[in-house]
Amino acid sequence: MPELPEVETVRAGLERWVTGRTIAAVDVLHPRAIRRHPAGERDFVALLVGRRVEGARRRGKYLWLPLDSGDALQAHLGMSGQLLVQPAAALDETHLRVRVRFADGDPELRFVDQRTFGGLAVVAGGAALPGTIAHIARDPLDPAFDDEAFRIALRSRRTGIKRALLDQSLVSGIGNIYADESLWRARLHYARPTETLTRSEVDRLLAAVRDVLRDALAAGGTSFDSLYVAVNGESGYFARDLAVYGRRDEPCPRCGTPIRRDAFMNRSSYTCPRCQPRPRRARW
Repeated sequence: MPELPEVETVRAGLERWVTGRTIAAVDVLHPRAIRRHPAGERDFVALLVGRRVEGARRRGKYLWLPLDSGDALQAHLGMSGQLLVQPAAALDETHLRVRVRFADGDPELRFVDQRTFGGLAVVAGGAALPGTIAHIARDPLDPAFDDEAFRIALRSRRTGIKRALLDQSLVSGIGNIYADESLWRARLHYARPTETLTRSEVDRLLAAVRDVLRDALAAGGTSFDSLYVAVNGESGYFARDLAVYGRRDEPCPRCGTPIRRDAFMNRSSYTCPRCQPRPRRARW
């Protein structure tokens, strides 16, 4: 699933290409794409046509386009969702679900989703922050992120540190890939109990998370297949710089020890056994 760098890359592209434009027409080509809009297709279209897009914003892994009506067009990419900016003359994508045309012509906005896990919805009064995602915490790159509040909340969780990083009510935007990469940079094992972390260790972890996210943003995110692309269809290249994720039995870039893979929450965790020794007391 796309994490902060991938979603932020898409947001920046949307801000460039759709801000200030007025929606002229909306075609819903698959009902699952708007299943999160309970009032249905007719209402979804009516709330969008004639509205001007005021910008593109993000909270964690969620995107929304504020509208001049005060409402918001919210998007969640899910496992395979793509928001693409395309000329109207371009051939329709195989899994095109929603098309948005603008009054000033090209380019149009397309929502493409192979697995239909993602979706769009219009959230009433959600321009500043859709109420449906108000529970999502700020991410570590947000200027309003509170480091001290995070330290206190993290140490009170009484869980494994990676599980805490994946808790979007505590800190948003971090998924499996960037959690593993951040923990490797911070030299912390994913099962380290959060209540045992010192202030300096939490600070080291936050610094590592921010460095990883910024590095991934600079590379356009991480693309392992064709399902994650930016609005222009380009892939991200951070996969080339991954230190541990997906590198089982390859040498650690820091010490040369073979990378270990463990099963974790129906996924995988990758660590260096030497740089990130397993704690005697572990929490999963």
